[in-house]
Amino acid sequence: MLRHLDWLVAIVLFMIGWYFGTRAERRHLATLAADEQKYRHISLSSERFYEPSYVSESMLVVGSVVIAQDYFKTVVAGVLSLFGKNLTVYESLLDRARREAVVRAKSQAAARDFDALYGLRFEMTEVEGGIEMLAYAVAVRSMR
Repeated sequence: MLRHLDWLVAIVLFMIGWYFGTRAERRHLATLAADEQKYRHISLSSERFYEPSYVSESMLVVGSVVIAQDYFKTVVAGVLSLFGKNLTVYESLLDRARREAVVRAKSQAAARDFDALYGLRFEMTEVEGGIEMLAYAVAVRSMR
């Protein structure tokens, strides 16, 4: 009887983790979509040596974010790795981290009235329980 109770508790906790993790991820994606709309006027390029004409000022901008992985996805990734499957559960984490880092870099650029980001690059580091994503680019203000 006690054995069955242990399994029931484990399954209930697993489902609670899935529910709250999914809810937090959806909330973050909605916030990201709103922030991306807010800064859509700032153009973005990953070209390395692009030299736009008519630039009046430039500055390095950096956006950094640490996003933790929820326990449900950690368990799913562990099970999938046992069978040699692709860890697609981490793809959404990386996508959210990239998008959030770009939004933060664009936020810095918007605060100084820059209108474009060039040479966008990403650096990613795994930290315990999640990842840190760093986005950096050169922000420029075009002469008007």
